Amino acid sequence: MIKLQWKHLGLVLVLVLSLVLAACGGAEEEENTDGGDTTGDTTEEEATGVEMGNEELELVYVEWDSEIASTNVISQVLESEGYDVKITPIDNAVMWESVANGDADGMVAAWLPGTHGPLYEEHKDNLVELGPNLEGAKIGLVVPEYMDATTIGDLANFSEELDGSITGIEPGAGVVQAAEQSIEDYGLENFEVQSSSSGAMATALGQAIDNEEPIVVTGWTPHWKFAQYDLKYLEDPEESFGGAETIETMVRQGLEEDSPAAYQILDQFNWTPADMEEIMLEVSNGATPEEASATWIENNQDKVDEWTAGLE
Repeated sequence: MIKLQWKHLGLVLVLVLSLVLAACGGAEEEENTDGGDTTGDTTEEEATGVEMGNEELELVYVEWDSEIASTNVISQVLESEGYDVKITPIDNAVMWESVANGDADGMVAAWLPGTHGPLYEEHKDNLVELGPNLEGAKIGLVVPEYMDATTIGDLANFSEELDGSITGIEPGAGVVQAAEQSIEDYGLENFEVQSSSSGAMATALGQAIDNEEPIVVTGWTPHWKFAQYDLKYLEDPEESFGGAETIETMVRQGLEEDSPAAYQILDQFNWTPADMEEIMLEVSNGATPEEASATWIENNQDKVDEWTAGLE
């Protein structure tokens, strides 16, 4: 009887030990499955790629046709990756200040080294520079091809016909300041830059061309007017307008840590004057900036893929 009891007890102990070992093995397997540091496991960061971080962004821009195009395009690309993007048109100086002090997250509208040179010097220590997003930009004085003027100095011969007026854009814009400098450099005392807006400048240019009247405007490339009309830059031997420019991307300090994926997209954003002018021309023909940008993105997915490369 005693022998039988010991036999039963032994069987129970074996069963209990088996259950304990099975439980331990299951717990170890669960730990490895849930992300324990077992060699060869894939971490969550590796599986999901670059983190989104803060999903609310604000981009600022000056209301030039070129910057309306670029800002709408990059905002739609960021939104397609899951960001909630607000775009805000503001004055040149406020645009730079808002990114530098962290009120806005970034801009793709910095014309350097000439147009926004003084603003860059003022704020560069408080910005993160991501480099050019477009090369081959230019500013200067522009006239219809049918005008005989070749250089800025030639405008002295058209003072009466032009009523001493150079049609400018927003006060304080770099191209307006350069135009005012050109009046001094070329001795055009009878001339004055009439500030308005980029839209008003384009309207005045179109009306003058329809009537084959002389006109001189502050101009820049890229701009749809060069695709629409037969225009030319006046030569600038005194270099009042400087040389070739780039349009660059600037973001606030801390954006890379706060919104890593957005930072990477903005850093990789890069296109050509022809790309930008395609959108600007469509807008000038009646499309909204949102519609024109969406169409361009749909037709240029290969370029967009380069901007979003490495996120997954």
